[in-house]
Amino acid sequence: MSVGTRANSVRAPVSYEIPKEVVTEAIVNAVAHRDYTSNGSVQVMLFKNRLVVWNPGRLPPALTIEKLRVAHGSIPHNPLLAESLYLVEYIERMGTGTLDMIKRCVEAGLPEPDFSVEDGFVTTIWRRGAGQYRSLPFMFPEVTPEVTPEVREMLSLIEGEMSRKEIQTILRLKDEKHFREFYQQPAIAQGLMEMTIPDKPRSRNQKYRITQKGKALLRSQN
Repeated sequence: MSVGTRANSVRAPVSYEIPKEVVTEAIVNAVAHRDYTSNGSVQVMLFKNRLVVWNPGRLPPALTIEKLRVAHGSIPHNPLLAESLYLVEYIERMGTGTLDMIKRCVEAGLPEPDFSVEDGFVTTIWRRGAGQYRSLPFMFPEVTPEVTPEVREMLSLIEGEMSRKEIQTILRLKDEKHFREFYQQPAIAQGLMEMTIPDKPRSRNQKYRITQKGKALLRSQN
């Protein structure tokens, strides 16, 4: 975002690098289609070369990542919430949200946004001049400093597949809420740790394991 001067008006003109409509659509989609049985939260992360919106959810069986880039029907994950958002004109019922994001990014001279499913649904909106990064893995060098000491400690102690209680035990943590907020959720949101049964996040047989991205982070620390 750049802010001009008040040379011609009492209001300073503002221009946005990423169209506001694109950011709004990504966040509204995340809220409307997330999995509300999950303890994860919608997260908006701004990096040097991209804006990432993550939500704990997956595409319905009838949709694929490829279909999001062409005309497709609207299949809301949470119909009642989608209806409310439609009535206040935040969304349409035509499945045109992703197409509109692509169109507006191109018109603004930005690379087309990417959509993926990585421990949740991820929308990546590329910033100006970031096209050369699109062939690289999701994790870029600047992500490493943002990983908290708590998450690093947890990753270094996990062996194979472990339950939440097992991980809390090796961390000597008794407060489950503290564990979820400062260890579990950030690690999953950043793609460093994943559930063994992602379709049933509350399953009593649920366990967690380090992803390839998490392993790469640990190797970089050695």
